[in-house]
Amino acid sequence: MTRRTRVYSIVGLVTLAAAGGVAATIVTASRGNDSPPPRTGQRHPPLELDLGLRQDREAIALRRAEGLYGHGRIHAAARVFSRYRSVEAQVGSAMAEWPDETLTRLGQLAAAHSGSSLVKLNLGIALFWAGQRQQAVSAWKAARRVSPDTLSAIRADDLLHPSYNRGRPTFVPSFEPPSWLSRLPGDRQLAALARAKSTQMRLLYGVALQRLGRPVSAERVYAAAAARAPDDAEAQVAAAVGRFDKDHPERAFSRLGPLTRRFPRASTVRFHLGLLLLWLGEVKAGTRQLKLARATAPRSPLGREAAVFLQKLPIER
Repeated sequence: MTRRTRVYSIVGLVTLAAAGGVAATIVTASRGNDSPPPRTGQRHPPLELDLGLRQDREAIALRRAEGLYGHGRIHAAARVFSRYRSVEAQVGSAMAEWPDETLTRLGQLAAAHSGSSLVKLNLGIALFWAGQRQQAVSAWKAARRVSPDTLSAIRADDLLHPSYNRGRPTFVPSFEPPSWLSRLPGDRQLAALARAKSTQMRLLYGVALQRLGRPVSAERVYAAAAARAPDDAEAQVAAAVGRFDKDHPERAFSRLGPLTRRFPRASTVRFHLGLLLLWLGEVKAGTRQLKLARATAPRSPLGREAAVFLQKLPIER
């Protein structure tokens, strides 16, 4: 395991712990941005489905089938997929037929569902496994382009940037969600947050959207919250974090940098600078920002989270 990989594993674990009850609940329901899917052995390519917060009978069955597939029980998974005709089920069936009919069936699905990032993502995976790497890259770029506000587009972006951390950095609020919210099931949490008006609840709504793999929607929510609360450091930081793009990380950093001068005593600025730097594998620079976050407000929630990061990060020599 490389130093960069170790850093990424730490980032995912600590951010999940820090993000609060609402995010943790939604991650459990949806498998979220930070939870990697199970991996198969060498005989079948990985399968990536996106069922969001769905809890209907088909979604439960398809999650079970995806788990079977991921643990190498391909025939059992195929039997479940064959019971349904949704796009997700057809993708699963096509992948289970590897290598015989997979590319043909996924190609047909891609033609019939030209706006589906899910199909294009899995087509790219199959093409990559077939040794058609350039075509795979094209498929992943198309997955990212046609429906960018999906978990499938994020997964495609991961495959296009294998040297970066999986997923996107999630804003970490310094406050806890209200206790009543965590007692609701995931879909009702999301609905309650969507209706909320306060700045803190809007930021939690953005966190939930990020966890569900909806980065475009999250960015809009954060931007609106920042516009309504121009003097709120957390809202301004969230808006900057929401702009993170692996092709253009400067979109986020150009907003975060000036906030260090505008909010010199707000640990959230330094904390998220450190988080984004670690996301890009910049361990030394990220560590420095986390130390500043801890020093700025050592007893604050984010100051304590920064200390947790620093205890777990590999020491730079």
